[in-house]
Amino acid sequence: MTWIETVIIAIVEGLTEFLPVSSTGHMIITQNLLGIPQGDPFVHAFTFIIQFGAILSVVCLYWKRFFVFDNTPAPEGSNLFQRLKHRFYFYWLLIVGVIPAIVIGLLAKKSGLLDWLLDSVLVVAIMLVVGGVFMLFCDKLFNKGNDQNKVNEKRAFNIGLYQCISVIPGVSRSMATIVGGMTQGLTRQRAAEFSFFLAVPTMAGATLLDLLDLLKEDTSWATTHNITMLILGCVVAFIVALLAMKWFVAFLTKYGFKAFGYYRIIVGGIILVLLLTGHSLAMVD
Repeated sequence: MTWIETVIIAIVEGLTEFLPVSSTGHMIITQNLLGIPQGDPFVHAFTFIIQFGAILSVVCLYWKRFFVFDNTPAPEGSNLFQRLKHRFYFYWLLIVGVIPAIVIGLLAKKSGLLDWLLDSVLVVAIMLVVGGVFMLFCDKLFNKGNDQNKVNEKRAFNIGLYQCISVIPGVSRSMATIVGGMTQGLTRQRAAEFSFFLAVPTMAGATLLDLLDLLKEDTSWATTHNITMLILGCVVAFIVALLAMKWFVAFLTKYGFKAFGYYRIIVGGIILVLLLTGHSLAMVD
């Protein structure tokens, strides 16, 4: 991968990570357009690792939620676990929410399904269209959020189950978890914010697994050039995501999902037409 390719992919990642349009799907499409060979272990790892760069922008923007703890007294008679859970309740909810993704993600990775999905532009295109059609109607189906409803253990776990659907590129982790939150009675804004928070442990785990896999299999990828590309990709994705995140929350709260639904259908439809007519996505063959 060249410097220019790395920056382009990182910008795409930063712009789409928090939008319900599938950042992984857009990176796969972008890699194909740029003619980057698919199936390479470093390319797979790069796809996940720079997503963690974007996710770190959540910690920066919502640092008070991550680093300010509950200092109110725990209920009388609480044992040590209950006192710790009370003080670190925010982190406890993230642990509960990420458990389904850990189980499903490990199974998908161990079976080889995840790597196969990451190489399939056709899967991305189909899921963009399917998800887009769903998003045209999901506001009416689930837009009954109540400001009084907050995330608790049950809601966090159920949102985590929805997040597992996003193992399929093109689904969008953001869409799955926000819709999951809305089905639990959360407002769009509260669902979107918890989606951001849940992304941190999810992508941290995915990044760690990919790094371990790369180090176990073949360290020939660890050239100065590749490591520099990873760092550059993470930095660019972080900056772009930080700028895009606030805009998305405001837009989603005011207008809902419909505009993103039309976008997904158009992009996915164009790719499907190209693939079904035997055309390559690569701009240079």
